[in-house]
Amino acid sequence: MIALEQRDSGIILPVRAQPGAKKNALTGEHAGQLKVSVTQAPEKGKANAAIIEVLAEGLDLKRSQISLVSGETSSQKKFLVTGISLAELQARIAMT
Repeated sequence: MIALEQRDSGIILPVRAQPGAKKNALTGEHAGQLKVSVTQAPEKGKANAAIIEVLAEGLDLKRSQISLVSGETSSQKKFLVTGISLAELQARIAMT
């Protein structure tokens, strides 16, 4: 189960990043975090931008609804997701 946190500003989505992977994909769950694999290398924010792209596509969200709030240089990141209910986000994650 992904450990989502409801906040006044939106929902905190914990992500376990895997940069330099063979393909871009949502690859399941790891220790309460959504695993996201991206082909980009972790340099100059390229992997973070790719993760936002994968999250937007995989969860049917707009890129503008997703922003990185912590873990810019770490494999463990937290993203703020806005404009969606907690129940709806849980349902979309479950469908991945």
